[in-house]
Amino acid sequence: MATAHLIAVGSSPLGKTDLPGRDLFSRAIAEAFEGLPDPADVVDGLYVGAQSERYENQIMQGTLMAEWAGLRNVPAERVEACAAAGALALKNAVRDVRAGVHDAVLACGVEKMTAGGTEGATNALGAAFERALEQRSGITAPATYALLARRYLHETDATERDLARIAVKNHRNAASNPRAMFQQAVDVETVMDAPDVAPPLKLYDCAPVTDGAAAVVVANDEVAADLQRRHDAVHVAGVGSAANNLAVAERDLTFVEGANVAASTAYEDADVDAADIDVAEVHDAFTVCEALLAEAAEFAPKGRGIETVEDPGDRSAGWTDVQINTSGGLKARGHPIGATGLLQAIEAYEQLTDRAGERQVADANTALLINEGGVADAHTVAHVLTHND
Repeated sequence: MATAHLIAVGSSPLGKTDLPGRDLFSRAIAEAFEGLPDPADVVDGLYVGAQSERYENQIMQGTLMAEWAGLRNVPAERVEACAAAGALALKNAVRDVRAGVHDAVLACGVEKMTAGGTEGATNALGAAFERALEQRSGITAPATYALLARRYLHETDATERDLARIAVKNHRNAASNPRAMFQQAVDVETVMDAPDVAPPLKLYDCAPVTDGAAAVVVANDEVAADLQRRHDAVHVAGVGSAANNLAVAERDLTFVEGANVAASTAYEDADVDAADIDVAEVHDAFTVCEALLAEAAEFAPKGRGIETVEDPGDRSAGWTDVQINTSGGLKARGHPIGATGLLQAIEAYEQLTDRAGERQVADANTALLINEGGVADAHTVAHVLTHND
């Protein structure tokens, strides 16, 4: 089996913009291919993660993005698993390179979420819910995650203030991330005094609606060496994915089983365990998600995921030393749905190649990415990345 490497990364600005999705994509690949030959001279396939055609009334995203990358007559496909679409694009690119189907593949994601306003984004995201009962009840994404948060607070000794501290940590991390949508720190009182969205979740507990795009180049040993970036490349050492059932009412609300399976599969593929992970980007669409995913990834004992905000030495027994969401996470870096999984990969790439600036974690050599689609673990994709020594 061939080895898959991330050899280049790029993203557009994140936040509300007048640029259409294809122009956001162009910004991302312009950064990714800076100093490299044109995309047509490097990659021979493309996957694009895009959650919904409702935002811009646009399907055929694979063909469109290939056209805008200057690629002709190559396989170019859109993949979709709601917010896990970006990681699914990466997973498919890694699979193709490992299998020898392609030498190098462009994995990208794009979403123009503000095109339809708040109502448009709410409706597009609602399509990820089970149709027969949940969609027809009128439930929204914040409302479903409020169910998880309410249950978590009921079963543990965590409080709404503990959730607020996760938002504070991630805004602090985003303040030193030039890619982040929000680059301002907030304090606990600001989070606690913010308006309710779906109690117990308040405004700062929720990731924002975001426009943006991201791209990474996945290549085999030969391409990585030819481009003389082999020493800067990051090895995709492990991949895992899992689909749980769609209806949230039929799931355990405080154990994200699908994420546990996906992470465990990625660990086994990479021949590592949770204690080996130095940095992790997990899917904090809502603050409670970070606590739940810290437990599902086996970083934290059951009921103690809320200690993700603490320094490693101050956490309960059973916690690892991992640093979570150094990018600011979905919460503060931004959450352009189809691009989110690839933005996670970009943060891991920067951490593992010592490019993360003020937020750099010392001696970071191994990273875990967890990207979820639908409510919680309706679909989860996990990757383990390691630095090429």
